[in-house]
Amino acid sequence: MDLPCGTFHENYAQDMAVIRTGKQWGALVIFLILLIAYPFFVSDSLLSIGIVIGITVVSVHGLNILTGYCGQISMGHAAFMAVGGYVSGILCARFGWSFFAALPFAGLCAGLVGLFFGLPSLRIKGFYLIMATVAAQFIVIWVILQLYSITGGPEGLPVPRPEIAGMVLKSKASYFYMVMIFAVLATIVAKNLVRTRVGRAFIAIRDNDLAAEVMGINVFGYKLLAFFIGCVFAGVAGSLLVHYVTFAFPAQFPFLDSVWYLGMLIAGGMGSISGGIFGVVALKLLDYAVTLAGPAASGIFPALSGPAGAAVGLFIRGLVIILFLIYEPRGLINRWELIKAYFRLWPYSR
Repeated sequence: MDLPCGTFHENYAQDMAVIRTGKQWGALVIFLILLIAYPFFVSDSLLSIGIVIGITVVSVHGLNILTGYCGQISMGHAAFMAVGGYVSGILCARFGWSFFAALPFAGLCAGLVGLFFGLPSLRIKGFYLIMATVAAQFIVIWVILQLYSITGGPEGLPVPRPEIAGMVLKSKASYFYMVMIFAVLATIVAKNLVRTRVGRAFIAIRDNDLAAEVMGINVFGYKLLAFFIGCVFAGVAGSLLVHYVTFAFPAQFPFLDSVWYLGMLIAGGMGSISGGIFGVVALKLLDYAVTLAGPAASGIFPALSGPAGAAVGLFIRGLVIILFLIYEPRGLINRWELIKAYFRLWPYSR
């Protein structure tokens, strides 16, 4: 990271720090204050959007580690969220576990399922690995539907709200704070993970797995580790989602969500922790804007009312991802870095 003129490091710890300058610390403090104050100044609908964004950030961090850093493309991420959500829901609803006791098991079970579907990565890659992870989506949902006595099948499973020290998190504001704590923790874990030896091995495998193997990296072992870690994040996100909705049902984890999670990485910037957050926020706010503009657009264009209007959101999201692939393939994070570099060097930015 380039530093402003006159700012320099005196030791290795400063050089490796994520937050390096006083301005960066100030921006972080302001962001955390705004995050804490958010529920007090927004409507219920915007608060719900904030909760969904936080849950999605946790899930997309896992996909970013798997796909953005290790290069293993997964199109079954929603299925691993379903594993975590149902494990947490079953333990809480049928066995009386607390949410915070069930959450680690939800992440662990999702990671183990991801480990199983990551086994083909030893022999296949690219399109064939995509098809293997697509199969995971349908297999997991089929198993959920078949285990009717445990999962509730197509009728779903009622799930209790999380409880902290005897206090049930009934309000959206309380759940928002809990989700944001998990989102911040997931961001810290993901950011530090990719800076370790494991993260560097992931990047080497992504760039050239044959060269990585020649350098002594256990390619298959690290690929499986990437699947495990990415699916643990997905399992935690799935648990947060079902306890927010207080209901777990198969349609909650559609295949299309797996596609959109990958689209969020493309829009934000694959292989960047900040880029994953940018992509989630951008596409979720785009969905919200389309929802608000829908009634007005249907009044002007009657043909957009009904099912056609509902499909407009899918069309716009798909169009946005195509435009990013053509005009900004490195995502929003690349544009943000260029803007920061411009002001860092101003007035000599040229």
